[in-house]
Amino acid sequence: MALPDYRDPWYRPGPLFFFSVFNYTGLGVVTAMPKMKTHKSMRKRFRITATGKLKRRQAGKKHLLSHKTGKRKRHLRSPITESTKIAKTYVKMMGRA
Repeated sequence: MALPDYRDPWYRPGPLFFFSVFNYTGLGVVTAMPKMKTHKSMRKRFRITATGKLKRRQAGKKHLLSHKTGKRKRHLRSPITESTKIAKTYVKMMGRA
């Protein structure tokens, strides 16, 4: 079986050829580069402060609370602000670069 000759004027590539070469959004718009999409689950879990740091809730406050002391549960109530390397990656995934 011979490979298709792309120089042939009668050659028609399959429908996936167009989608593999260009970024086709499905709305009739072809863009050169893909758009940055927001990671929606991160949007629900985290907030970004005005200085660009990541603000999140602490883990360990959902269940098995009966054996934890009141002081421990009270301290788990306060949010944490992070500015580590992984937090910067999360901020970028949320659509803020």
